[in-house]
Amino acid sequence: MLKPKTDKLEMSYPMAPIGIIRSCFSTRNGTPRQPLIVPLARARLMFDTARVPPASLEGLEEYSHCWIIYVFHLNTDLDKLWKHPSRSKLKAKVRVPRMKGEKMGLFATRSPHRPCPIGLTVAKVESVQGTSILLSGVDLVDGTPVLDIKPYLPYCDSIKGAVVPDWVKVDDLLAVASVDFSDDFFATLTGIWPAMDKKSLYTSAEEFKRLIKQVLSWDIRSVSQRSQDEEEGPSQVSSNDTIYHLNLEGLDVTYRITSNANVLVDDVTLSPNTNVPP
Repeated sequence: MLKPKTDKLEMSYPMAPIGIIRSCFSTRNGTPRQPLIVPLARARLMFDTARVPPASLEGLEEYSHCWIIYVFHLNTDLDKLWKHPSRSKLKAKVRVPRMKGEKMGLFATRSPHRPCPIGLTVAKVESVQGTSILLSGVDLVDGTPVLDIKPYLPYCDSIKGAVVPDWVKVDDLLAVASVDFSDDFFATLTGIWPAMDKKSLYTSAEEFKRLIKQVLSWDIRSVSQRSQDEEEGPSQVSSNDTIYHLNLEGLDVTYRITSNANVLVDDVTLSPNTNVPP
């Protein structure tokens, strides 16, 4: 009797991270939703030298960009993936920020909540340094496990005439009107900077301030946060406004946002609960 063939859909494949991302984004909140929209967003990809010898990176520095295949390790639905598909309760439709929270089919989006928690992004290759790569324009949170990298090839990776739905073309929906800093913000940041200087991916407090402005130039609030604020109705900045937090490299940046989409950055402090990237 012939042995029945294994159903290919039931097969699994052994994979292990080849490296870890050390990113300026300490938490998911504030990490860009797409790559390259925050040019100053930096990260260092640290390779596991037992799996990736330095010779593996030879020639990569000649490319301007690379693709990164990674794991959504902070996906809040990870526990569901160990269950049988009939009991996983993974959602077929997800809320889309550009559609003000309306739902769209999962595979028409780049949501991290997927049957296989694998992400794909592109980043600028700033330099190859031994067994690490300095990247910019990243949308990756600190600690992200990386499965593979591949060079970006414009002649085949950039598709002329590619078509996307109209809701994807709404570029200004998440853009804010302005980003302003309190009078004493930079003085506070400058006072903190000596503790960051040798650990940061940035060369100065001035450059770090530019990073903050680039990140907050997009509305990083969740769909539920924006919906709640809109339901409360228009309001001007006051002592009762909601305070939001952005954590970059272990620094806690507090800011407010008005109904007119003006961001006001108030303060910055060292966060005791976040590890500063090496």
